[in-house]
Amino acid sequence: QVQLVESGGGLVQPGGSLRLSCAASGIIFSLYHMGWYRQAPGKQRELVASITPSGDTNYAVKGRFTISRDNAKNTVYLQMNSLKPEDTAVYYCNAMLRLQVYWGKGTQVTVSS
Repeated sequence: QVQLVESGGGLVQPGGSLRLSCAASGIIFSLYHMGWYRQAPGKQRELVASITPSGDTNYAVKGRFTISRDNAKNTVYLQMNSLKPEDTAVYYCNAMLRLQVYWGKGTQVTVSS
């Protein structure tokens, strides 16, 4: 059974930082493209960042967020700095390999003073 379990969300003040983690099980993690998506209330889910099996990265949010992976721990991370209120959303972990796509249940990030 494939599981993607996100953690690390919470309430943070504007300008603060959070690090999200996504622990994967039930897949050969090192083969999968991993991504972080987010969905704000009333909006569509959107890509935040992705990372290939070899570590190449792609960002929709440039300059403030960093995605990384630890294949030994089957975990992908999202370091978020200089957070803004508009970053408030549920953040989802995604694993993709060819036609296989898996999603976590999400972790809430709220940026507010």
